[in-house]
Amino acid sequence: MYNVKSMKAEEFINDEEIKATLKYADENKDNLKLVDEILEKAKLRKGLSHREASVLLACEDKEKVTEMYDLAGQIKKDFYGNRIVMFAPLYLSNYCVNGCLYCPYHAKNKHIPRKKLTQEEVEKEVIALQDMGHKRLAIEAGEDPVNNPIEYILECIHTIYSIKHKNGAIRRVNVNIAATTVENYRKLKEAGIGTYILFQETYDKEAYEYLHPTGPKHDYAYHTEAMDRAMEGGIDDVGIGVLFGLDKYRYEFAGLLMHAEHLEAVHGVGPHTISVPRVKKADDIDPTEFDNSLSDEMFCKLAALIRLAVPYTGMIISTRETPEIREKIIKLGVSQISGGSRTSVGGYAEEERPHDTEQFDVSDNRTLDEVVNWLMRAGYIPSFCTACYREGRTGDRFMSLCKSGQIQNCCHPNALMTLKEYLMDYASPETRKIGEELIEREIENIGKEEIKPKVREELIKIENGTRDLYF
Repeated sequence: MYNVKSMKAEEFINDEEIKATLKYADENKDNLKLVDEILEKAKLRKGLSHREASVLLACEDKEKVTEMYDLAGQIKKDFYGNRIVMFAPLYLSNYCVNGCLYCPYHAKNKHIPRKKLTQEEVEKEVIALQDMGHKRLAIEAGEDPVNNPIEYILECIHTIYSIKHKNGAIRRVNVNIAATTVENYRKLKEAGIGTYILFQETYDKEAYEYLHPTGPKHDYAYHTEAMDRAMEGGIDDVGIGVLFGLDKYRYEFAGLLMHAEHLEAVHGVGPHTISVPRVKKADDIDPTEFDNSLSDEMFCKLAALIRLAVPYTGMIISTRETPEIREKIIKLGVSQISGGSRTSVGGYAEEERPHDTEQFDVSDNRTLDEVVNWLMRAGYIPSFCTACYREGRTGDRFMSLCKSGQIQNCCHPNALMTLKEYLMDYASPETRKIGEELIEREIENIGKEEIKPKVREELIKIENGTRDLYF
């Protein structure tokens, strides 16, 4: 029985409701009157239900699809402007006791070298990331209660926050680790994490259990209910996502939106971020083994419709995707991207990119400076800002500011100031020149006139050596 407010996974992600939704979408995909009504609702920037969004996904009318794309781009600008938040993943350990069929870290993979960073190695990785210019990390680790207990994760977080190298500092650590207990989520919150991220992989229970045959991750309900436990533990910023290509994308899309609706209904705040990864080649993983692979065109459409359905959420695209796809999908609603990423344990401290412990093949191998340069040439502001998290603008407080558009008064100036830091400390001469010109133009786009002179004053302070200024 479908119940958006239920705390049971199979009731708030209900198989019968998803199948009924897909049937309804098929029956109405050519109902252009209904499609127009749904698009009109989307223009209100209040979001769409999983059923409404599924109708748009099924609709193949080229004119209407173009409308969807244009509206998604506009809504992204309305909520997030032309800012793109930058981050990097940091892999701590590839020890894992699970048997996931799509991940090379699975327990039966005997030829992948197993590695776990010591605190000294964590420090080297963080310094390498700081020397690139990163301020925000997403830490990753396999599930292994012996090798990667919560105490190890907490120690790594403490180490990361403690390292100040030259002008570098990691100001926000997001955490992507396995589903855990309310008590452990409390410990993560106390450690000062930003967002807790956990991908569902697939919302289809039967497919989920097949893809996770062994290990604690096999428990569908425990995994799917993790965000409720995280919220109970005091973490008010959570990030969800599915691994597109593992199961049927229309099913996953409906389940993903139902999860967002559930969090909003129960906790009063939906997902802070939604990620859209696709299954990719890795050590002993061949994505062609999964018969649900997703075309680039449909992948872009999914991203656009997530933006229409959950307009306030931050949307993340990783270096799994090529520069060409990242360029397309940023226009359709993505607001956060990784840059200069390495998906191997200890990869940043190595001069050459190591491949033996990679979780997946990286398709965008550009340096952070090259990514920043590319974004600015395309008219975006690469943002290294972490001010909202540090000012307590999280959870429902962030969402209310975001939904009302007031967040722009903080985010636009903060993005310019953190970009200025990057240009002063890390950028190549060419990137710095492009960036200085961009900042000068973008000051004029600050909404409140009284803020413009304040921003100019802060930029001068940054040029003279002051760091970490924000509104």
